[in-house]
Amino acid sequence: MITRIWHGWTSSRDADAYQQLLQDEIAPGIAGRAIAGLSGPRVLRRDSGADEVEFVTIMTFADWAAVEAFAGPDRQAAVVPPAARRLLKRFDQQSQHYEVVSPGDI
Repeated sequence: MITRIWHGWTSSRDADAYQQLLQDEIAPGIAGRAIAGLSGPRVLRRDSGADEVEFVTIMTFADWAAVEAFAGPDRQAAVVPPAARRLLKRFDQQSQHYEVVSPGDI
């Protein structure tokens, strides 16, 4: 199992609009792709000060093939739709991937 983590930052002014975009368009769009072995995204939000709000998305994939079905052949590349890019101040150009070694609660 692979977990994909990505970070993006908005201004405080754009944070609610970005969160709404995630909930109304981006997450349903990902679900609509019906990628076998994909769970998520789970979204975290944090006021990081200096007029920035950080968003973290966490997605879990059954295997690398599922990651590639989502991201394409450059499986590290960030997948950021144009509408999201308009609201983000900055974002990770690449996602981090981790092999899940303890899938349950500890």
